[in-house]
Parts: sequence; C-alpha cells; structure tokens
Amino acid sequence: MAAPPIAPQELNRLLLDWYDRHRRRLPWRAEPGKRADPYHVWLSEIMLQQTTVATVGPYFRRFLELWPTVEDLAAADLDAVLHSWQGLGYYARARNLHKCAQAVAGRHGGVFPDTEAELLTLPGIGAYTAAAIAAIAFDRKATPADGNFERVFARLHAVETPLPDAKPILRGLAAALTPERRPGDHAQAVMDLGATICTPRSPKCMACPWHEPCEARNLGIAADLPRKSPKKQKPTRRGIAFWAVTPGGAALLRRRPESGLLGGMMEVPSTDWTEADSALAEAEAPVKGEWRLLPGLVRHTFTHFHLELTVASASVAEQKVTDGVWVPLDRLGEHALPTVMKKVVTHALAQAGKQKR
Repeated sequence: MAAPPIAPQELNRLLLDWYDRHRRRLPWRAEPGKRADPYHVWLSEIMLQQTTVATVGPYFRRFLELWPTVEDLAAADLDAVLHSWQGLGYYARARNLHKCAQAVAGRHGGVFPDTEAELLTLPGIGAYTAAAIAAIAFDRKATPADGNFERVFARLHAVETPLPDAKPILRGLAAALTPERRPGDHAQAVMDLGATICTPRSPKCMACPWHEPCEARNLGIAADLPRKSPKKQKPTRRGIAFWAVTPGGAALLRRRPESGLLGGMMEVPSTDWTEADSALAEAEAPVKGEWRLLPGLVRHTFTHFHLELTVASASVAEQKVTDGVWVPLDRLGEHALPTVMKKVVTHALAQAGKQKR
C-alpha cells in the first residue's frame, strides 16, 4: 500500500533539518546564518555550468585572488580572464563573465540586481543562473532547477517521462515545493541532496530525508530515474592545423573571432572544421612555406561533435602577418590556448623532437 502523501511544509522541514546537519562546506557558500556574497554566488554558478565542484574550487579561489570584487573583474583585461579560465572549457562563459562584470560595474554601480527579471538582463545569465543568484544570494523565492533538482524530483514523484521532455514537468514540481522561508537554503539543500545522496547511480535511499515519501523508491525504480531519451550520435569534423615555426623558435598564433566556438581564444591557425575529409591545401596556410603533414591525429571532443586535426608543419622566416602574432615557444603558456590547441602544440613539439633524434 502506498504511503499517504506528506504535506509540502513537512517535506520542507525534513529537507532543511537534514541540510542543517549535513550541508556541504564550499568556498563560495556562506556560513550558516550569514548572507551569501552575490559576487561569489554568481562567479561560482557560471563556473559550475558543465563543470564539477571539485574542478571549480581552485579556479574560484584563483579568480578571487586576482579579482576580489566584481569591479576588479570588470577592469581586467579579457586576455587575462581567458588565460585564468584555461582548463574550465566552454570559453563563451568566460567572455560573458567579463561582459557581465562590466555591466554590473557600469550599469548597476557594482551591485548585483536582486530579482530574477533584472538578473536576466545581464550577459551570460539565463533562467537557471538568475534563479540561483536570486535564491541563494538574496533569499528570493526562486527555483534553480539544475540536474540535481531534476533527478531528485523525478524520483520523489516517480516521473517516468524521459528528459529533456520532462524538464518543464520537473521544474513545475520543484517550484511548487519552493518555500517562502529560506528559499536559498532550500535550493542548496536540493543540490546537496542530489550531489551526495540522490546520486545518478546507486542512490543512498536509506540516508535520504525524503526516504518515506519518495514514490520512485516505493516503486523500486529510483535508480532508473530520471529516464533519458537516446542521445544522437555526434558527428566528426576534420581540419588541418598549421604549425609554423621560425629558426629562432617562435610559433605563429592567431585569435579566433569573438563570436562562435572558442571565441576570443588564441589558436594555432587552422582550416575550417568540416565533416569532409581534409587535404593539405597550401593556399589555406597562414604563411608561405614548405608544408608537410606530421604523422598522427589530434583528437578532441566538444559538446556537439568530435574533432580530428591533422597538423601541417613548416619552418619559415619570421614575417609580418596581418592575422596573427609570433610567440616564442617558451612563452606559449602566457597565451589563452584552449585545450584542443594545447594538444596541437604538444603533438607538433613531440613530432619535432622525434625528427631531431
């Protein structure tokens, strides 16, 4: 026999009692009884998109060391921000982070707006992030329904509709339970519950404050939820990266366009990345030289596609270029190179080393 339903007030009490005992200590989270710093909440939420808590921690601390306030970040050079972001991926976040800091500093006097509607007017802030900042930093009644929310509420209510179709259903169920009192703690409690107890695999149901009312547990299907629609197969794109090095030991880099994938980052010049097979075409090379293809491929996976790059190498005299800059090999680390381009550099240097031997 199914257990009788528990009133929303009781569900909230159970959750907050559990949170007060088991809350995670995170570098951006305020201590109990203290108000969270909106700058810290915003910075952490942007960094945590598509990224784990363990990965974000050192980056968050580093950003606060470099730019203690949103005004400091707004005044920073974009290249410095991109360079400090290296390793977090999804570099559009870093560009929007900088734009948002400038908007808060310029339009709002360095003070973050405290409502979802106003927060949504800022660059890089979508519905989830606006709700998270409003709830956690300002204790507004808002529901930041992230993946943890979706998993917890899919199980609590035994929602078997697959994601992503289930998203609006789960957001509605989560919003219906968001309390007037302590909405910020409620949001963080659901996040902690999903991260530590109601985990994607092998949920620790017996330790859950919602053990009794959880419909999926009662049906024996908790570990199967949320269901997901089959993923589409990622296409593979290909291209050629041109590794041009001078006899003095300087490599040619160029900046990618501000808009689009890896916008504003530095790169080893390359052809367009397409699904067609790539063939060496010297007309596409950034400078003239005796280009030859290096053995092997550089492989990298983005959110929506796999990438295979062949590296072409040439020793060239340093010459004036309109679209690029010559960088000494021992100073490549000073430039904001995304992971895929670091792979290209590593591959090219490794092949050069083999040839010398």
